[in-house]
Amino acid sequence: MEFMRDSVKLSPSRRRYLFWVSCFVLVMGAAVTGALTGLILTWGFELPQVGQLNEKKPDIISHVYSSDGHILGEFALERRLIITYDQIPEVLKKSILAAEDANFFQHAGIDFLRLFNTIYRDIVYGERKGASTITMQLSKLLLTSPKITLERKIQDMIFAIQIERTLSKEQIFTRYCNQMYMGHGRYGLAAAAEFFFQKTMGELEFHEAALLAGVIRAPEKYSPLNHPERALKRRNWVLNRAYIEGFIGTGTLGRSLQEPLDLKTRSHGQNSAAYFVEWVRQYLEKRYPSEIIHKGGLRIYTTLDHGLQTASEKALQNGLKEFDKKRRRWTGATENILEAGKDPDQYWHPDWDAIFAPGQLVHGLVLKSNEKRAQIRVGSYRAVVKRKHLSWTGKQRVDQVLKPGDLCTFTLGTIDRTDRVLELNLDRIPEIQGALLAIENESGAIRAMVGGFDFRYSKFNRSTQALRQPGSVFKPFTYVTAVENGYSPYDTVQDTPVEFFDGLGRPYNPKNVDGKFKGLISIEQALYESRNVPTIQLANALGIDKIIDVAYRFGIQQELPPYLPTALGAGEVTLKEITSAFTVFPNRGVLIQPYFVERVEDFHGVLLEHHEPKLEEVATTEIADTLVYLLRQVVQKGTAVRARKLQIPVAGKTGTTNDSTDSWFVGFSTLMTTGVWVGHDTKKSLGEKVYGSNLALPIWIDFMESTSEKTPPGDFKFETGFFASRQRESLPPTSTNPNLAETPRDGVENFPESSTTPEPDTNIVVED
Repeated sequence: MEFMRDSVKLSPSRRRYLFWVSCFVLVMGAAVTGALTGLILTWGFELPQVGQLNEKKPDIISHVYSSDGHILGEFALERRLIITYDQIPEVLKKSILAAEDANFFQHAGIDFLRLFNTIYRDIVYGERKGASTITMQLSKLLLTSPKITLERKIQDMIFAIQIERTLSKEQIFTRYCNQMYMGHGRYGLAAAAEFFFQKTMGELEFHEAALLAGVIRAPEKYSPLNHPERALKRRNWVLNRAYIEGFIGTGTLGRSLQEPLDLKTRSHGQNSAAYFVEWVRQYLEKRYPSEIIHKGGLRIYTTLDHGLQTASEKALQNGLKEFDKKRRRWTGATENILEAGKDPDQYWHPDWDAIFAPGQLVHGLVLKSNEKRAQIRVGSYRAVVKRKHLSWTGKQRVDQVLKPGDLCTFTLGTIDRTDRVLELNLDRIPEIQGALLAIENESGAIRAMVGGFDFRYSKFNRSTQALRQPGSVFKPFTYVTAVENGYSPYDTVQDTPVEFFDGLGRPYNPKNVDGKFKGLISIEQALYESRNVPTIQLANALGIDKIIDVAYRFGIQQELPPYLPTALGAGEVTLKEITSAFTVFPNRGVLIQPYFVERVEDFHGVLLEHHEPKLEEVATTEIADTLVYLLRQVVQKGTAVRARKLQIPVAGKTGTTNDSTDSWFVGFSTLMTTGVWVGHDTKKSLGEKVYGSNLALPIWIDFMESTSEKTPPGDFKFETGFFASRQRESLPPTSTNPNLAETPRDGVENFPESSTTPEPDTNIVVED
């Protein structure tokens, strides 16, 4: 017999004994099985659970998609993708049959030959091999339990026969592929293919299908992420079984055995756009039952651009980390677990439950360190950190920074999953926070959103939830009001000492940051130099109520205080509001309500909702064009001169609040309007000489470089307003204004704001 092993030496008498025992067991097994089958078939054994199989509907993942087809996130209790039999590729069918049940399409639920063979080998060789067919495994999954008992085995055999009478072979095989747990929270082979390889079922190659088939038996034991060597060995066993069963030839076998694991995993919870996906979830929760969202397999198509989102997250994180490292010295590890009395061998950080990816921030535990290097543990991985990996600290010795027991933050570089080795660079989580929001002008579609430094450490979305004083970013509404009331950018306004009185008779003396007054200057100069006193003079002449009305008309929803300092940004707004308001300028007076969900479909593709654009003309084209011209001058020769490095037509406004607690820049090209805010979550100064122009603006520039690379914007070519006449004059790119002679060559902001005396219950912002 082919299953006999030459290596096992038994005496002739022992062989005869075992032979007769085996024959007895086989005969009795056949008799018992036959009796059970006869009872079921003859008497119609009542098995109500099997009759309910067609009513069982598995939970299905709801997916959130970007505008360019990437999966941004998932909503699910069980992460499962449902497929039909026709969608299961041949390579996967053959791999599963080879690994689990080669005779599936021949037997009637129980493979008697395999069962008897298993019993014989158990008796003769002491093996503990399973004889469960695919149908019996489906019974265990849906009708019985994973408990290993004789009673459950008999139940599975009975149920398997009944299942075969209830469902076709194709239906059973499809249910099996959709229901099996594959580890890492994934259910079904399709979800596993997407998770491990970022592929659909139809894109799988034979070696990948064999890996998935090998995982079925024991997902935790054969996980290619946690146990790559074991998974590779199991995959190769499946490939050899497929060859033995005649499913593949020698050529396919040889090529497949040489393939590496080559995983391309995407971890749930670590997806790009985590703040955005959570925003989508909150939106859906208000419109659909939770069960449909988390079990119904919805397809949510959003406006987010995956490439721009990646660029926005990179720009914000890099900007915050760079600022943090320049402003804050190395202050030591997060904690030292040895000093806390914890055992390094038993210690496990929550970060280590994640699936690691290059660029990810992760905590590492220092095991050893000396002058030149340190040994780090990150879960089951190891790394060696050298001087070059912590150069930003300014320390010359590694052990001056990293000490045994220290728990520090690192950025992941390359990852060797086979040898469990990482490349790490010392990093840290900044004290400051930030947000970025990008809106496509012509549609109002939100193309990028970042609500904070890292969603894992703070779920608060600073793009949509944080109320902050906008500072000078609010000033354009004053100048819109001025132009609407007949002022020209060429008209002049006094930049001289002035005193106002509040309702309690207290004096209010606005100041410019440089402590100087320039006398009579043009409205154009007052805006691009972002001077406080001329703006307050205009606001007083126009009336603060008119300015607030303009802000409301442009989409600001928060209640604004009716005091003069509101003209300098003393009210509070969200980043989403102020960024959306700025789209009115490149849209030539039209406010298009921002949106982020294009459409929602159910699992069967039935349309549940789709976006209907909402447009409103809130200013004339002439007014909008004039403001575009004025905000272009902010870039050409004002506080945002750094943005000229983009070498594309852009416009915008910087903003800095009192004591530099908030740093802003909101600007636009012809295609995109983007807002950036940076600050602490509490009202805390960012430091001396920190303005919108040297913190928020560089982040904005970094992001806008990515947008212009993808789709270069055109120039602002308008036919009306002050902008049109000035454009025809072909103004040179640099200013010849003698008042700007002190502007630094590198474009560092030359017009920071200073604080002023507050009105009642109003924090006055500074100007930049």
